[in-house]
Amino acid sequence: MGSSRIELTAAQRDRAVGVLLGAAAGDALGAGYEFNRPLAPDHPVGMIGGGLGPFAPGEWTDDTSMAIAIAEIASTGEDLRKEKPLDYLVERWEWWSRTAPDVGVQTRTVLSETAARGLCAQTARAVSEELHRSSGRTAGNGSLMRTSPVALAYLDDEAALVQAARTISELTHFDPNAGDACVLWCTAIRHTVLTGEIDVRVGLSHIVSERRRLWEARLAEAEASPPSAFCDNNGWVVAALQAAWSAISTTPVPHEDPRSEVFRADHLRLALEAAVRGGGDTDTVAAIAGGLLGAAYGASAVPSQWRLLLHGWPGLRTRGLTALADRTVDKGRPVEFNQCYAAGRETPEPVRHPHDDGVWIGTAYSLNRLPSDIDAVVSLCRVADGHIPANATHLDVRLIGREANASLDFILLDTVRAIEQLRAEGRTVFVHSAAAQNRAPAVAALYGARRQGLGIDRALREVCAMLPSAQPNPDIRAALRRLHVVEAGAR
Repeated sequence: MGSSRIELTAAQRDRAVGVLLGAAAGDALGAGYEFNRPLAPDHPVGMIGGGLGPFAPGEWTDDTSMAIAIAEIASTGEDLRKEKPLDYLVERWEWWSRTAPDVGVQTRTVLSETAARGLCAQTARAVSEELHRSSGRTAGNGSLMRTSPVALAYLDDEAALVQAARTISELTHFDPNAGDACVLWCTAIRHTVLTGEIDVRVGLSHIVSERRRLWEARLAEAEASPPSAFCDNNGWVVAALQAAWSAISTTPVPHEDPRSEVFRADHLRLALEAAVRGGGDTDTVAAIAGGLLGAAYGASAVPSQWRLLLHGWPGLRTRGLTALADRTVDKGRPVEFNQCYAAGRETPEPVRHPHDDGVWIGTAYSLNRLPSDIDAVVSLCRVADGHIPANATHLDVRLIGREANASLDFILLDTVRAIEQLRAEGRTVFVHSAAAQNRAPAVAALYGARRQGLGIDRALREVCAMLPSAQPNPDIRAALRRLHVVEAGAR
């Protein structure tokens, strides 16, 4: 890959991380409904687990596992177009497939035969091509479902991305349709991460001319049809892409209305639910859609309810997936991270929330001195792995600063909903930001206002009185007032 790491804004990095989180969330959401018939538009969809594995609630399937293997290699800085890293990728996939609860038929066929002949990329490519020449049926969706990390590895080089996407597809899926689909989706993800705008046609120039018009018609068909229209054959890569694009393009983007708790960022959740309701290969269609939706709305838009559940091979949870996405973007180069946090601040000790004794508030420095009964931590700033209590449920929230908060209102409310959920489960929660100056008091105030029916200004005053350094900025204060109004006469 290139020698220089691309410098992303905070918002772009949130969108880059959203690619892996969105794909994994779609995968885990669809796992329990795989090969069902389409569901009614109002049928509830959740991370129920089950499926072909069966999988635990929130557990991703082969779609994300194979993508993780790609990201693992890209995160070391290796060029995914070269034989040595591709050899390791094939070895990693084959090792994973030995114990995986669910592997696609075509993928397993290629990996098994490759293992019998000698594990390497050259052999896998030869087996894949032979299968295509002999059967003519190698355009399954198994390469498209795993392709999103390729986009993250080449945010700085579209031409290299196109080569890598097709090369990695051909390791198991030699059909040109599979390669085309991977190229189209990866270029769309790259463009969306960098610009924040979805354009699924941005990669058409990289498709050979005799197939370009065909793909234009396929995309138009997807935009004119519901996801269920592709239910019967979305194991085919073309129909899988169409179903994913249909779920995204035909699901209306909500009009931002914080007072009604409706947000533009909700489009990610609504479109993934639509992908699952479409039926058929639900986990794969939703994983494909999730990669592009995450690129558009960011990791911040993946609901906290899902992020708390997400987990899977090889023993990762949301935090590990986030770190892997960051390393992939950074091409293995270390990023400086000051772990001193807010040492020496005026409030190193955590304090009880004035409106709920089961919630504590503090600085990141307070992680070193938490009460023993705290079993859930909500981090509103970056923290080191070793500073999180070993047995605590942990939620990272990317509430980074004004420039990154395109979905500020959504993030604030979603985080409060997570705290409410954790408290309903009987957990004692510690909420912190770096210095408890801006983010932590804002989230704590919104939580208290909703819990006690208080006006937001009063709730904020009472929280800030517990935290001498608290000074929520004007943008945060305005967001809190958009989100919470109490009628006159309320406490």
